[in-house]
Amino acid sequence: MLLNISFHFDFFPLFVVAAIAWFTPVFLSLFKLKKIPSVIVEIILGYFVGQYLLEGIDSESFRILEFFALAGFIFLMFLGGLEIDVDQIVASLPRRKLTYSRFLKNPLLVGVSQFAIAIVLAYVGTLLLSMVIDIPSIWYFSLIMVTTSVGIVLPVLKDRGEIHTRFGQMVIIAAAVADIFSIILFTFTAFIIKNGFQYELLYIFALFILFFIVYKLINRLKNVPIFNKLSYQLSQAASQIRIRGSILMIMIFVVISQYIGEEVVLLGAFLSGLVLSSMLHRERSLLLVKLDGMGFGFFIPFFFIMVGVEFDPSALAEFDQSLIWFLIALLITLFVIKVVPSVLWGRLFGMRKAISGGFLMSSRLSLIIAASAIGLGLGVITPGINASFIIMAVITCFISPVVYNWMTLGNILSGNKTIIIGGSSTAVLLARRLNVHGRKAIIVEKDKERYKEINNKGVHALHGDGCEADIFQKLKLKHDNYVVIETGDDEQNLKISKLLRNEYQHEKIISRISRFSLEQKYKSLGVETIDVTQILATAIENLIVRPTTYHALVESFENFSVDEIAITNKDIDGLQLKEVLFHQDAILMMVKRGDNFYIPHGETYFRLGDVLHVFGTDTAMEDTKRKLGA
Repeated sequence: MLLNISFHFDFFPLFVVAAIAWFTPVFLSLFKLKKIPSVIVEIILGYFVGQYLLEGIDSESFRILEFFALAGFIFLMFLGGLEIDVDQIVASLPRRKLTYSRFLKNPLLVGVSQFAIAIVLAYVGTLLLSMVIDIPSIWYFSLIMVTTSVGIVLPVLKDRGEIHTRFGQMVIIAAAVADIFSIILFTFTAFIIKNGFQYELLYIFALFILFFIVYKLINRLKNVPIFNKLSYQLSQAASQIRIRGSILMIMIFVVISQYIGEEVVLLGAFLSGLVLSSMLHRERSLLLVKLDGMGFGFFIPFFFIMVGVEFDPSALAEFDQSLIWFLIALLITLFVIKVVPSVLWGRLFGMRKAISGGFLMSSRLSLIIAASAIGLGLGVITPGINASFIIMAVITCFISPVVYNWMTLGNILSGNKTIIIGGSSTAVLLARRLNVHGRKAIIVEKDKERYKEINNKGVHALHGDGCEADIFQKLKLKHDNYVVIETGDDEQNLKISKLLRNEYQHEKIISRISRFSLEQKYKSLGVETIDVTQILATAIENLIVRPTTYHALVESFENFSVDEIAITNKDIDGLQLKEVLFHQDAILMMVKRGDNFYIPHGETYFRLGDVLHVFGTDTAMEDTKRKLGA
């Protein structure tokens, strides 16, 4: 026999963990508790299962569970690095003379400044907390407190339709900076605590050299035709070469990290994700779905469930009578060290919005638990403090999104937004696609059950009838807000269009029509129309005449988009196209000057007020807007 397989293994512990992993999202969905992070429930269920079902299991089975938990932890750090858009951070690097105004508008510089302020506040807060309890390492305790959960920040911003807005990008980059600096500082601190100041400390820098080498090597391989051909041919079916390559990359960094020191594994896993993030463009969405499926579908639940299994509430007894006061003081400190630095955003977004971002940044989850566990192993965190940080992770993940949503509630109706009248499946899809572009969209639906259904899907909706004038007052309709009328009834659509034009003199109206005979009536009102029959015929025509182009544009929607960007930067006025350095993932398709359109070439001169039609990634669009804007 080539392989000796033994079935004398107790699979019951694995069954229990798999059951919890499956049951948790089902439970949250059935009871409409989708806003609660599933990992919190996994930790809580893990605790009860550890007390009643897994108590007394043999050491071999428990060791297997610990191995899977460690694999989940490594995968979690890898996905943490993968969540960070390296291109976006690189695009934020200052390239012009720095002024106070430019500093405030630069998300990377503000993020670094916020982290610096947070760590000073955390150190001061730790010193004050040390007057209440014994803290073995003030510095390590401070590092644990400055962590942020990108995994909580991203879904909340996405749910609010703010992930691609300027504010959303500011928060995401600040959270990414906090993650990167925290992990780097954790690694060096843990190494020094365990080994002292020795020359082996320099080995950690070898990981960053490896990061640079792998990054350069992979980017060179991407341009080799045979490599691209093999990657495409082997990416599907049984081969899944991209998934295998991703796992290989994780193992390269983890194995090298392990040779340097066990406490360096966290940084190695994170850097492997960062490498992959920096090279993903076109295939990003599909590969991320597969890796998320592997991580959150199997490995990562083991980590959080085992955190619950090994949670020891009796460790809190070390605080005696000071427990409640310590937990309250720790919770307040965790919020203060994130909210105070967020004041830097006040000038750009207003103080209320800025502080709400600080509260969102206060959510902590995987990194705070991991760092605390490492500290416990090093002896610089007591069992009671470790248990306290697990409790804080659960509490902040509940409180932070709730406070953020409450503080920004009015922002949904204010400012630039698109109002969609009618809650059809087309309307929901449109709202979601607008959110991908960072544009707020609100659906007005008069059927109460359908309204609730739309809200449960995470799309902003308002219960009301588009035929009633007061609904637009509730919506705080502004002259620059687009109104899309999609009730499914031609007569209703026409009635709402007349109401908007006659009562509100609103101009930005788009209505769906299914009968060509109605087009003239809408033209007399000055309303744009979408003829469903014509659009369907055009789509079929494109599938027949230009199928490759059509599929490329439709299937790459989440990765690429077309945007109109006006030139308002005086420094660009009079320059030729060849003199302006565009982002590598941006393609200039057309230039509109007045009522005329031009196909650009290297000798084309730019003028203030020109509108450029650009095709590219979100990062490329942000970079282009920054260069062409004032």
